[in-house]
Amino acid sequence: MEGDKCCSSSFQRCKPYIAMICLQFGFAGMNIITKVSLNRGMSHYVLVVYRHAFATAAIAPFAIVLERKIRPRITFLMFIQMFVLGLLGLVIQNLYYAGLKFTSPTYSCAISNILPAITFVMAVIFRMEKLDIKKLRCQVKVIGTVITVAGAMVMTLYKGQVIQILSSQYMHHPRNYVPENNTDSGEKDWVKGSIFLIIATFAWSCFFILQAVTLRKFSAPLSLAAIVCFLGTLQSIAVTYVMESNPNVWNIGWDINLLAAAYAGIISSGLTYYVQGIVMQKKGPVFVTAFSPLMMIIVAIMGTFILAEKLYLGGVIGAILIVIGLYSVLWGKNREIEAETIKEGTKCCVEKGVLETVIEGVEINDIEVQKDEPTKVLTVTIVSAPKV
Repeated sequence: MEGDKCCSSSFQRCKPYIAMICLQFGFAGMNIITKVSLNRGMSHYVLVVYRHAFATAAIAPFAIVLERKIRPRITFLMFIQMFVLGLLGLVIQNLYYAGLKFTSPTYSCAISNILPAITFVMAVIFRMEKLDIKKLRCQVKVIGTVITVAGAMVMTLYKGQVIQILSSQYMHHPRNYVPENNTDSGEKDWVKGSIFLIIATFAWSCFFILQAVTLRKFSAPLSLAAIVCFLGTLQSIAVTYVMESNPNVWNIGWDINLLAAAYAGIISSGLTYYVQGIVMQKKGPVFVTAFSPLMMIIVAIMGTFILAEKLYLGGVIGAILIVIGLYSVLWGKNREIEAETIKEGTKCCVEKGVLETVIEGVEINDIEVQKDEPTKVLTVTIVSAPKV
């Protein structure tokens, strides 16, 4: 019985980690499929419309049924926040798709790996994340973020020798896939694509921060995801009518274009917004974005086998740095959560006049208890040092 409780408790603690890792696999698949679709000539404006439409159709029925009793009343301020979230999603997807079209899936993921650093800085500015540089856990989080960004830059700027995993005869090329070229125009597109990707990453960070703020008052993540996707559909339709004058761009058949729109909408928008909202309520926006560097490693591996992209030594070194940095950030974040849990538990026990301390991973050096009998006030001083 105790073993079952221990396993259940361990699984509950691991669920946020498992959920975020699964989302990165979903994002990686979206990058590969979308790249093929864009290379076949599909407009990224139209793709965003269909993506939002698929996302709304997929999650709206569940939101209506499952959250009908817990859905808060939408105030004007909440609606404005949802409208801005939809607008940010529109900006992110259009600019990211444009950058993806002009570059490659691996490079796009590498640029987006500055997301944890931007989100961490913004979370500190808006006091959503505490930063006490004197404490070890905060130092490790900062160092881990820097290492993660450094790993992404290594993958981007340094190539080195080509690592052959399988010969080209074993590579699978999607039908009608158009490989990239290295012409002068391609170099110009590469610069343009980099600018689009950087702006999209900054907007993505703003999206996470605003989503965390909105969920504090609107505690129905499934309904929030459905409303944001619906507003994004309306906004993206308006933008597409302005940017695309040819009505034929709306045509879509039973091909890779339909698969890209459905996959990106259901997995990368609807399901992702919902899962991120749940995890963000428990762990915060920095925890959610800390996993984004994993997507580049997954895309690099998938791109090698599916799109026949070359795997370089710099990519392997950068991937190792990213894993080290990610582990450091998660270690620091986990220690911070443990410290907050201990603090809240101690405060609750003090109010009740009883001290029952169960601390995992913390060594108690000294405990001093002074009790004032007439007022029933219990003063507790704990001097502790975390095990490194």
